[in-house]
Amino acid sequence: MGKTDKNILTTAETARLLGVSVRTAQLLIEGGSVPSWKTPGGHRRVYRADIMELIERPAPGSPLPSATVIIVAGPERLAGYERQFAAVPECTAEAFAGVHQAMFAIGSARPHAIVVDLEPRDAERLALLRSLAANPLLGHSRLLAVSAAGAVVGADLPGWVVRVGTAEQAAAAIRASVVPAHAPSAPADALFPIALNESQRLVALERSGLLDTPPEEAFDRLTWLAARNLDAPIALLTLLTPTRQWFKSRFGLDTPETPRSWAFCNHTILQKGVFSVEDLPSDPRFADNPAVVGDPGFRFYAGAPVHDNEGFVVGSLCIIDRRRRKLDDAETQTLLALAALASDEVRLRTIERQLRDTLRKVEREASGRGRTSPSSPPGKRSANEPREGDRPIPSPKQSRRRWQ
Repeated sequence: MGKTDKNILTTAETARLLGVSVRTAQLLIEGGSVPSWKTPGGHRRVYRADIMELIERPAPGSPLPSATVIIVAGPERLAGYERQFAAVPECTAEAFAGVHQAMFAIGSARPHAIVVDLEPRDAERLALLRSLAANPLLGHSRLLAVSAAGAVVGADLPGWVVRVGTAEQAAAAIRASVVPAHAPSAPADALFPIALNESQRLVALERSGLLDTPPEEAFDRLTWLAARNLDAPIALLTLLTPTRQWFKSRFGLDTPETPRSWAFCNHTILQKGVFSVEDLPSDPRFADNPAVVGDPGFRFYAGAPVHDNEGFVVGSLCIIDRRRRKLDDAETQTLLALAALASDEVRLRTIERQLRDTLRKVEREASGRGRTSPSSPPGKRSANEPREGDRPIPSPKQSRRRWQ
């Protein structure tokens, strides 16, 4: 197996991905929990898709992994939700004043939570809430009803619909719910801040299939545009692993990666908008950063988060300068727009990978090499299986108010 083959894993690679010991991974593989086969040398191999399925397989009644929150509220109250969810780094909020637009988003986003604001009393939004509560396909989504007067919600809603009185209480309830069960807490002496659902974010990053892949023109165009339009000598598309800041695309910088502890983007991925530092040496968070005090002597940074199709932040698009400076409003909007384009590219690649994995699994099952025959070797790619350059046709984007 070539070292660059990202679709097949050794036992040690499986252990690292699962976060368990090699012995535990070996037991899982040999016990049949994961389909596997033996190489001519007698070593077990597994498909990455099967390991990701094992990671993402929810326990009965648990929500599917998503960081998207759909908010339905009157136009006069949307700004209040924007302020509250700007302080929740663990989720991506999409807000709608129109019920029909919200229904389309709910059907396509697989949201972690849906917030329906009933103030002032609105019959259409109340009917939407009742319809959502009765829909068994939304069993993975949490429903929150916001109403200062609890009786407004009505007595015909099931008890699992969370009733809160304010947007602030809704944001707090959702943030508490995004933490995976038994998730380890960040150590007090951590070198950089992390979100409460960092483990889910890392799964999303792995699911994107972008780590350690060759350069791609689509991403290189974005870093080039960022550098040229924002008059910056350096522009980067970064992905953050537990230990590394790896550059999917880089303009003006030769280094392919840095330790994650060096990454200014650790702060960017906790933001909804642009995170900017006008003078890095004078900021106590970065004054001792090796990239600031030594070569290359960075002075200015600005970055915007890049999201996957489930609302998780996998990295950022950023610019760096060796002089002190400040972004104006137009430059800020430019960086946000380019980061949104980068997010679209990430989502396309996630869809491509899911399609390839599904077709590969169907092919294995059809040829008798699925779970019923774990010791069979992998087959050749089907003629119908998409190649790396193939792209699915994305569905039309819907008009929505999105906070990134």
